[in-house]
Amino acid sequence: MIKVIVGFILSFLISLILMPFIIKLIHKLSCSQTILKYVEEHKSKQGTATMGGVVFFLSTLIVALIMIEYNTPIAVCIGVGLGFSLIGLMDDYIKVHFKQNQGLLPYQKIIGQVGIAVIFACYIYFFSPNKGIIYLPFTFKAIDLGVWVIPLVIIVCLATTNSVNLTDGLDGLAGGVSVFYSGIMIALISIFATITYNLGSSDSFVAMYQNLAILLAIFMGSIMAFLIFNTNKASIFMGDVGSLGIGGLFASTACLAGFEFILAIIGIMFVISALSVIIQVAYFKKTGKRIFKMAPIHHHFQMSGYTEAKIGYVYQIITLIIGLLTILLTLCFAF
Repeated sequence: MIKVIVGFILSFLISLILMPFIIKLIHKLSCSQTILKYVEEHKSKQGTATMGGVVFFLSTLIVALIMIEYNTPIAVCIGVGLGFSLIGLMDDYIKVHFKQNQGLLPYQKIIGQVGIAVIFACYIYFFSPNKGIIYLPFTFKAIDLGVWVIPLVIIVCLATTNSVNLTDGLDGLAGGVSVFYSGIMIALISIFATITYNLGSSDSFVAMYQNLAILLAIFMGSIMAFLIFNTNKASIFMGDVGSLGIGGLFASTACLAGFEFILAIIGIMFVISALSVIIQVAYFKKTGKRIFKMAPIHHHFQMSGYTEAKIGYVYQIITLIIGLLTILLTLCFAF
């Protein structure tokens, strides 16, 4: 627990110190956001610095190297997060270089994402301590999926990264939800580590979960510092380098822990963002009409007159409530 707290504080401070310099550098390099013309409420955001996700990944990497002894599973998690972040970085670079909102083409993104997901899924099945084991929410009952864990991990990676990316549409929205998600997941991983330790699991197995909690605490601290500059009115956006990277790290840590289903529960607001787009597109193709004023659904709320701050607050509170209920039910049924 001490390492969790220290890792959080160090990462927060490093990210907080780096952010003003990065904002100045980004403006100097003219790496500013181009706003979609049909998002009327966002006209004033034209020219805001972007690609801020570089900072919280940099601070996470620095602190992880200091706080966590070399550990292959943790290194893989960081590698997956950085891999997806790199795809986002290329996407952001194209956008700012050509001053338009279209970055990588959809098929280019999906090829890169699938490639990383497949490699990670194979690692989970062949080399990770859990192999094909996943744990059911609340009870931590183990289910051995065997080789079928590979397609599940691929789906989780793709769904999570793109869901977080879709949620990143308002100041502080994706970052705020990510902070609460990280905090809840740290608690659940710590509970699971305690349970498995008491049941006599090997020290290396328990250590993996402890390191996952430390990694998420480090990541949480870096994002929390970023939010100081990202809440409305934002001085910097995280960009796809941030949102895809967040999704990649969340997916990899959850899959390594065997918490694929738990991820979907705690990350409910990410799920809702993705579902709102799927429903909107499917309904429009079938009827030619729209259910929401605009998708993802946070834009619907914005166009209905709600402020970005209020939408972000509600998203965070829902994440917190669902997370606390998950922890409560876990404590009730897992012991």
